[in-house]
Amino acid sequence: MAKKPLGTKARTGEKCPESGVWKVVGNPSTTAPISEGNTMPPYSGNAVTWELIQYA
Repeated sequence: MAKKPLGTKARTGEKCPESGVWKVVGNPSTTAPISEGNTMPPYSGNAVTWELIQYA
């Protein structure tokens, strides 16, 4: 199965589409390793958009 491209986005509460390092879009930002199939987490208690920046 083909990998999702870097830059793929997913919102808090969605299933992670690709294992790797994800970065919060906007400020403040953070990065987190998230595995495919896991639920995308909130950041600082808020729903955010995550962007895939590196493959696992």
